[in-house]
Amino acid sequence: MTPFAFSRVASADEAVRLGALPGAKYLGGGTNLVDLMRETLERPTSVVDVTGLSSDIGETDDGGLSLGAAARNTAVAEHRLVRRRYPLLSRAILSGASGQIRNMATVGGNLLQRTRCAYFYDDDGARCNKRAPGQGCDAVGGFNRIHAVLGASEACVATHPSDMCVALTALDAQVHLRGQDGGRTVPMVDFHRLPEDRPEIDTVLRPGELITHVSLPPPLAGRSAYRKVRDRASFAFALISIGAVLTVEDDRVADVRLALGGVAHKPWRAFKAEAALRGGPATEAAFGAAAEAELADARPLEHNAFKIELAKRTMVAVLGELAKGQAS
Repeated sequence: MTPFAFSRVASADEAVRLGALPGAKYLGGGTNLVDLMRETLERPTSVVDVTGLSSDIGETDDGGLSLGAAARNTAVAEHRLVRRRYPLLSRAILSGASGQIRNMATVGGNLLQRTRCAYFYDDDGARCNKRAPGQGCDAVGGFNRIHAVLGASEACVATHPSDMCVALTALDAQVHLRGQDGGRTVPMVDFHRLPEDRPEIDTVLRPGELITHVSLPPPLAGRSAYRKVRDRASFAFALISIGAVLTVEDDRVADVRLALGGVAHKPWRAFKAEAALRGGPATEAAFGAAAEAELADARPLEHNAFKIELAKRTMVAVLGELAKGQAS
């Protein structure tokens, strides 16, 4: 491990000042960053511990919810307002990791997870543009069963690993940031980037910017669900996951929110499917047509073509259950 300076801060302003120094990294629960440092994939010259900053979870003036960036995943999943108003988020978190990891991981850290692509972690001969820009991507012609079918590029076909982020994307969350130039707010759907020709840049964060909290709007009427399809039930990463909120009135879709995980370099908001569904009949045929529209641009690799049909079928099944009132 590369030697580094360590600082524990008591304010966001202090964190931003130290975080803006060259080579600095923010430390939350460390469940991803410490692993990357052990593998020498991250080599910060200084680590700024921000776990002493806001971990508050509370109602906002408009009836939404604010999640402090230092709030632990377990605390979010178990919070009474989250469980009652945003059960989709609670279920996503509980499906995402072991209890030990949830007890350490934070909201801010969850948003900043790096990819779990094996070629990214293999620094002993594998080529990876995310790890070493311009090197190439061995996943394109390698074993790519878990890789992206939407929004990928020749430079990178990795997928985003977070379950929480899929739920936050479906729930229209906002990410609140503090930097040297002050604060700004970024919609969750825009926080992560598609790879294009710069896959080493995962988010729209500016150098030294700190996530202070994440806010959720007032919950939509209707029912919600989080479905995760994986190779094994014990905390594997998603082959496909879906976060959905569906409001049905008089057998028609009054409103809908859909986000997919396991298909792209970022949580994938299914805008095409939403547009196809909104105002139409809440039927299996309509759900199938919406799924087809969303996956029409999917581009499989050698080993992951099954993901396209799996995503369609999972979307239809989840929406069908919500329409029939089998989820809440």
